[in-house]
Amino acid sequence: MFKVLKKQGNARRGEFVTPHGTVQTPAFMNVATCGAIKGAVSALDLKKIKCQVQLCNTYHLHLRPGDIKVKQMGGLHKFTRWNGPILTDSGGFQVFSLAKLRNIKEEGVYFNSHIDGRKIFMGPEESMQIQSNLGSTIAMAFDECVENPSPYDYTKDSVQRTTRWLKRCIDEMNRLNGLDDTINKKQMLFGINQGGIYEDLRIEHMKEIAELGLDGYAIGGLAVGEPAQVMYKIIEAVEPFAPENKIRYLMGVGTPVNILESVARGVDLFDCVMPSRNARHGHLFTKVGIRNINNLKYETDESPIDETCECPVCKNYSRAYIRHLLKSGEMLGMRLAVIHNLYFYNNLMEIIRKHLDNGTYTQFYEKYKEILGKRI
Repeated sequence: MFKVLKKQGNARRGEFVTPHGTVQTPAFMNVATCGAIKGAVSALDLKKIKCQVQLCNTYHLHLRPGDIKVKQMGGLHKFTRWNGPILTDSGGFQVFSLAKLRNIKEEGVYFNSHIDGRKIFMGPEESMQIQSNLGSTIAMAFDECVENPSPYDYTKDSVQRTTRWLKRCIDEMNRLNGLDDTINKKQMLFGINQGGIYEDLRIEHMKEIAELGLDGYAIGGLAVGEPAQVMYKIIEAVEPFAPENKIRYLMGVGTPVNILESVARGVDLFDCVMPSRNARHGHLFTKVGIRNINNLKYETDESPIDETCECPVCKNYSRAYIRHLLKSGEMLGMRLAVIHNLYFYNNLMEIIRKHLDNGTYTQFYEKYKEILGKRI
């Protein structure tokens, strides 16, 4: 299902074969939280901007419109009109980040909906059932995402519970994939490495879950406030213990520079709301740095956002027009900005893959890690 085609140092160029198509890696997953990218961007738009994988949110779709309703509509692929791979997260991160009231037990988590306050329970079995109803290509195991930093002893107990939950996820997915009415009987399962900022806990956890023969392995609980260098240090510590022949996914990361650094450390798959969220506020990524389109200097600027960019926005619209739309509160402004940023991310991954193919990634990384995070 995953094949490493080429390596340069720890950086990996690969192919990931799924029931809904083959993903060229390294790759960025575009976050369609409720089945659409925030900023009025649809699945049909994603196909035009080099997107390979759509990521949808289990927690939010369970609350609205309800996973059973999505199943009645034929699953996420039919519902959203995206025909490529879809990854659904387990809901665990949202439970711990959005629910103000929650109670963690061995069986799972009791919490209150952030929408209407109603009481909800989610455990490993429930998470797998919801994701099965959604019919995603890849389901994520239910885990606990602890705050950084958290006390060592609590983090250790949490990791052990996450492992027990993972084994229950495996059993439940095997059961669900054998049912007659399951939408995707070939649904894949990724496990999530946890352990906060403690290298020993991270390493031991990865060793343990690596023996379970999962379809992929994620590193969770990073990019949640710790310094970037701490995140890179954890990746360096953990990656040697992840199975070489399985895809590696760094959850919730990140900036273009984070991606360059993490690819160099052996990561294959990324997701982040940053490109769409920043775009809606006028912060646009370019090959020469980050441009704040709200600045007055762009008021009569006829140039495209990025003069080297081939996205449909840069081919057709000026900085001045996009600035005007955003300042006027026009939805078109957010839509154009989001399309540009997502194209930038997907195109960046394509460039990274080409440099890995050509054996020139190190030179590309050394040059652009100092440029892409710069504010213009």
